[in-house]
Amino acid sequence: MATLYVENVPDDLYDALRRRAKEHRRSIAAEVLSLLEENVPTKKELARRRGIFERIERLNSGRRPNKVFPSTEEMIREDRDR
Repeated sequence: MATLYVENVPDDLYDALRRRAKEHRRSIAAEVLSLLEENVPTKKELARRRGIFERIERLNSGRRPNKVFPSTEEMIREDRDR
């Protein structure tokens, strides 16, 4: 597993990270790793997302076009004619 060192982190950012780590009951390193996992997709994650997108496209391609619904006025007139 690789090791990552980060230098020159602004104080306010570091303080925010420390507070966030404390709220989640994690070390700062564990919090940084969690944030990276949530926000930086791997090749595997991108492939999974692409697969989901393709499935959605296939499902949507079989749908019929949306019906054009009558206006409120047309529906009221139709009701009166009954």
